[in-house]
Amino acid sequence: MLLAVGCGVLIGLERQWRSRTAGLRTNALVATGACAFVLLGQLAGQTGDPLQIAAYVVSGVGFLGGGVILRQGSSVQGLNTAATLWCSAAVGCLAAAGHAAAALAVTAVVIGVHLLLRPLGRLVDRAPTSGGDEQRAYRLELVVRRKHEGHLRAQVLQALSGGDARLRGLTSTASDDDASTTLTLELLVDGSETHQLNQLVERLSLEQGVRSVAWQEGSAGEPVDGDAG
Repeated sequence: MLLAVGCGVLIGLERQWRSRTAGLRTNALVATGACAFVLLGQLAGQTGDPLQIAAYVVSGVGFLGGGVILRQGSSVQGLNTAATLWCSAAVGCLAAAGHAAAALAVTAVVIGVHLLLRPLGRLVDRAPTSGGDEQRAYRLELVVRRKHEGHLRAQVLQALSGGDARLRGLTSTASDDDASTTLTLELLVDGSETHQLNQLVERLSLEQGVRSVAWQEGSAGEPVDGDAG
């Protein structure tokens, strides 16, 4: 039991340091609970099957992991957290079965995956693509009435969540008379197609409080097709 708690704490420390939903206590409790259920099967002797109980633990942790998975538009968040909880349960089962070396090895692998593969994943994300899938930078500028700024921010983020455009930055600049605000969004769009930006401009131009909206390629230059308002 102490081995399961210790391994769960080690996994949870990395998650807590990253400020993830399931941190130190959650991973420690998952490992402890998995260990306790498997020990129950061992203590029951002939009336219990440890492997069958371990299978139930896997199913139960699957439901627990499903609670931390969130879908926002076309993206899914929480998969790494759910997978980590699953691994913590596996560590607890190994500890209960008396396989201390295996439990420690799995713990080291889980922590190593989080620490070492994270930079590799970011490097792969930044790698340029070829052909028509090359990402291009665009700037979207909206001039909105100050009192409608919050609502329009939410509308823009919602519109971008379901498409191929990736938001890289958002700045807000108030006008001299403090009656309007300029929202500047830095976007990355896959390929050279700009129909999504045109659709976004048309949609935003119909929103209440929008004075003007335009997009342009790159971070400088005159606006190209897409002016509205």
